[in-house]
Amino acid sequence: MIFVSVGTHETPFDRMLRAVEGARPEEDVVVQHGPSRVRIRDAVHAEYLSFDEVVDYVRAARAVVTHAGVGSVMIALANGKRPIVMPRLRAHGEHVDDHQLQLARRLEPHGLVTVVEDEAGLARALADDAGPAAELDGMPWLGDDLRAYLAETIDPVGRPS
Repeated sequence: MIFVSVGTHETPFDRMLRAVEGARPEEDVVVQHGPSRVRIRDAVHAEYLSFDEVVDYVRAARAVVTHAGVGSVMIALANGKRPIVMPRLRAHGEHVDDHQLQLARRLEPHGLVTVVEDEAGLARALADDAGPAAELDGMPWLGDDLRAYLAETIDPVGRPS
C-alpha cells in the first residue's frame, strides 16, 4: 500500500497528487488530500486524518509519499519509514517560501528522505523498494538545524516573520 499525504497546510497540493496519479504502480493507495482538488483513481480518500490514523497508515505502507513538512517527515521517520517527499514550492503557489525544499535537501544525503520534484522522479522512487530510514543516531545537527530555522523564521513574539 502507498500512503500519500499533503499534510494540513491550507493550500492545495494538486501537483503532487497529479504526479502520484501518473506514476503509481498498481497497488492500493490511501490519500489524505486536504484542500487539494485532485482525486487519484481507485484510491481511498480522506480530507484529513487523525494523528493516530496517519501513524497507522504510515506503519502499514510500503511507501509513504508526502510533502516535505517537518511533521509529516518526522512521523514517517519515527515509524522507521524513509518518506518520498515532494517539497511544496513557492513558484507554484504551494507555500510562502521554499523551506520544504531546503529541509528535504538537507535530509536526503543522510538517507532520511528521498526527494522528488516531478512525476518522473516520483515514478522512479515508487518503483524502487522503499527501504527503511537511516538511523537518526549520531545526527545531533538535525535538532540544531530545526531550532536555528525556527529562530530565523519566527520573531520573539511567536509570529512568522
